[in-house]
Amino acid sequence: MPTLLKAALLGIVQGVTEFLPVSSTAHLLIGARLLGYDDPGGIFTVMIQLGSILAVMWLYREKILAVVTGLPSRPEARRFALMIVLATVPLLVVGGLLSKFVRSVLYGNFVVIAVAFIVGGIVMLIVERFRPSPDVMDVDSLPVGRAVAIGSFQTLALIPGVSRSGGTIVAAMAMRVDRAAAAEFTFFLAMPAMGAAFVKDLLDMRHDLGSARGLEIAVGFIMAFIASALVVKPFLNYVRRSGFAPFAWYRIVVGAAIVAAVVAGWTS
Repeated sequence: MPTLLKAALLGIVQGVTEFLPVSSTAHLLIGARLLGYDDPGGIFTVMIQLGSILAVMWLYREKILAVVTGLPSRPEARRFALMIVLATVPLLVVGGLLSKFVRSVLYGNFVVIAVAFIVGGIVMLIVERFRPSPDVMDVDSLPVGRAVAIGSFQTLALIPGVSRSGGTIVAAMAMRVDRAAAAEFTFFLAMPAMGAAFVKDLLDMRHDLGSARGLEIAVGFIMAFIASALVVKPFLNYVRRSGFAPFAWYRIVVGAAIVAAVVAGWTS
């Protein structure tokens, strides 16, 4: 298979899975292994994430513009901005402390990914079944304290296979936030969280950028942008109708398949 086609497919994987509760990092690792795509230093993976970040910013550009322009005069705009900033702080702190450990010990470990997939799916099913009745129906009415508590669950996504969006969505539903509002809140959290992670990884890898394969990265970036832009709104509509149980079962099935592959010696 041509390398550019592999890059395009991985870009699509990144874009489709980034905002679904299924872990984009794990899917990229699995996809690269299946396709035989070599990504020295993870440069390709880091760079194409920017496509997903820009896609969600484009989709919510009106809300972002309203908040930014309203900061000097509108209390609700300042409250919303403060809520997002404070909810992102736990991830920045924990990520700064543990990112090297995660990269060197957990990253690429398919046993860790499988366990995270299965446990995450089971937790999602439990919360879907027993969640309390929601009292927050939209993002703007989310209490700041509750937003910070929800945002702290992003730290779990440092473990490969734990979905950042899945962790925050499940936590939000357990804290009486409506499904669609929980999903939308995690999209807003994704902007600073993914942006900060992108900048950090870029700085860590800056000395290797000279050998980066520019055309492959460009193809992956474009496909990630397009795929993310196409997925977000249908995902919200689907969640409103059907909930998260299908994603939970998907995680469990994929996790079990990875376990079987490890046991059979197909991967490690």
